[in-house]
Amino acid sequence: MFDSIGWGEILVLIVAGLFILGPERLPEAAAWLGRTVRKVRDFATGARQQLRDEVGTDFEEFRKPIEDLRNLRNFDPKHAVREHLFDGDPDPLGLNNINGTGQVNGNGVDGAHGAPAPAPQQAELLKPGEKPPVDPDAT
Repeated sequence: MFDSIGWGEILVLIVAGLFILGPERLPEAAAWLGRTVRKVRDFATGARQQLRDEVGTDFEEFRKPIEDLRNLRNFDPKHAVREHLFDGDPDPLGLNNINGTGQVNGNGVDGAHGAPAPAPQQAELLKPGEKPPVDPDAT
């Protein structure tokens, strides 16, 4: 109901209320407004509870289509296709950890060279006293 009212408008209303009512009557008006809002909220809660009590278990049947309509407001076709095709797998192509760091750009290409990112290599543990192999091309 008040989605279109921002903090600027609220500040203008408070300042206008201060000028119109004056500083001596403004606390009384704020207290009255608080009581009225509380009564309206209690009335709405009571009406909702009374509706649930009268309708009974059928209330959930009425609520389900309304919830489905609310979900349609947030409908994203891209997300729906991804959910349908890949059964909700967040990484269907296995590109999230392709270069071993967990960072890859959107198309699976290593950002440094523009080539496909190399697959992560498993390092073999050395046995006690064993030296690492020497790379002949590292001279």
